[in-house]
Amino acid sequence: MTTETIKQDESVSQVFWRFAIPSVAAMLISGLYQIIDGIFVGHYIGYSGLAGINMAWPIIATIMGFGILVGMGAGSLVSMYRGEKQPQQATSVLQTAIGLTILFSFISMPIIGVWGRDLLILQGAAGESLTHGFNYISIFVYSAPMAISATVIPMLVRNDNSPKVATVLTIIGAVLNIVLDYLYIGVLNQGLQGAAIATALSQMTVTALGLVYFISNKAEIRLTSLAFNLQNAFRICQLGASSMLMFAYFSFVIALHNRLLMQYGTEIHVGAFAIIGYIATMYYLFAEGIASGMQPPVSYDFGEKRYSRIKGTVALALKVVLISGVTTVVFLNLFPEFFISWFSDSNAELIATTVAGMRLHLAALFLDGFLFLASVYFMAVGKAGKAMFVSVGNMLVQLPFLFFVPQWFGVEGVWVAVPLSNLALTVIVAPMLWKDIQALTNKEIVISDAVVATS
Repeated sequence: MTTETIKQDESVSQVFWRFAIPSVAAMLISGLYQIIDGIFVGHYIGYSGLAGINMAWPIIATIMGFGILVGMGAGSLVSMYRGEKQPQQATSVLQTAIGLTILFSFISMPIIGVWGRDLLILQGAAGESLTHGFNYISIFVYSAPMAISATVIPMLVRNDNSPKVATVLTIIGAVLNIVLDYLYIGVLNQGLQGAAIATALSQMTVTALGLVYFISNKAEIRLTSLAFNLQNAFRICQLGASSMLMFAYFSFVIALHNRLLMQYGTEIHVGAFAIIGYIATMYYLFAEGIASGMQPPVSYDFGEKRYSRIKGTVALALKVVLISGVTTVVFLNLFPEFFISWFSDSNAELIATTVAGMRLHLAALFLDGFLFLASVYFMAVGKAGKAMFVSVGNMLVQLPFLFFVPQWFGVEGVWVAVPLSNLALTVIVAPMLWKDIQALTNKEIVISDAVVATS
C-alpha cells in the first residue's frame, strides 16, 4: 500500500474526504469491538449482562483514554511537523509516543486490579450485574497495554499519511473480534469474561501489525529506536489532554447515569441505557471519524499557514456532522424497535423502557458531534487551552443538570439531563469557534497583503 500525501493543488473537499472516509470507516469498524460485544451479551446473557458490561465500560474507557491522549496529541504534532517539512522532529514524536504508550500501560494495570470492583459498586452494581461486570474487567488487569496501544497505533499510522493502512488495521481487529466473540460467548459460553478475552486478542493483533508497519519501508516516519524526548512528551500530553478529557467525559457520564438509573429505576433501566449507548455510539464514532479525518489536513494547513483552507475544511466537517446527526435522531424516533432488536427482541419490558429512554436521551444527539468537532479543531491548530475548555466544559456542565433534573422528574430527568446540558454548552462554544476561524482568515489576508507589498 502506498502512503497518502497532501498535494498543493488539491481542493479542500478532496483532501477532507480522502482523510475523512478512511477515518470514519476506521472509527465505525473500531466501534464494533463494543457493539458486537453488546449484541452477543444482549442475546446470550440478557439485560443483567448488558447492565454489567455497561458498568464495566467506564473503567475500561478510562484506560483507553490514555491511548486517546497519546494518539491524538502525537498525531497532531506529526502532521504539523510534516507540514513544516521537519521529518526528524516527526520521527522523534513517534518514538516518544511509543514510550508514553508503554509508560501509561504500566500505570493502568494496577488501577483495574486494585479499584476495579469498588468502581463497579460505586455505580450501583450488585448481584448479577456486579458478577458480570467484574468478570469483564478482570481480564483487562493483564491486557490494559493492548487496549491502550491498539488505540494509539492506528492514529499514528493515519497521521503518517496512511489512512488506508489504518483502516485495514482496524478492520482486521474488528473482524477478529466478531469471530472470537462468537467462539467465547456463543460456543464456549464464557460470558463477559469471554467477551473481554476476544477484545484483548483482537487489540493485540492490531498492535502487532501496526508496529510491523512502522518498522517497514512503507512508513514515511520509521520507528528505528525508542528515544524519549521529554519536551515532545509534554507537548503530546498537552495537545492530547482535551481529547482524553472528552473521552473521560463520556465515561464519567455513563458511570453517573448507571448510578442514577439504579437509584431512580432498576437494573432494566441500566440495561436499556446500555442499548441506547450502543446505538448512539454509531453516530458518536461517525462524528469522531469526521473530526479525526479533519485533523490531519487542518494541522497541515496550519503549519503551511493556509488559513482559508482551514475555514473551508471545518465548514464542510460541520455540515456533515450536523446533517447526519439530525437525520439519525429522526430515524431513531421513527423506527426505534428496529434498532433495539439488534440487542434484544424477547423482553417486552426492556424494549419499552429502551424506546422511552432513547427518545428523550438522544433528542440532541447532533450537538455531541458538534462539541467533539470543536474540541478537535482547537487541538489541530495547537490551541490546547481552548480545546481543554470545550472538553472540561462538556464535563462540568453535566453536573448541575444530572444533580437537579432527576430530583424533579425521576427517571425521565436522568434521560433528559444530557440533551439540556449539551444545548447550554453549545450556546457558548459556537460563537467561540466562529470567532477563532474568522481570526485565522483575517490573519491570512494580512500575510497576503504583506507579500504583495514586498514584491
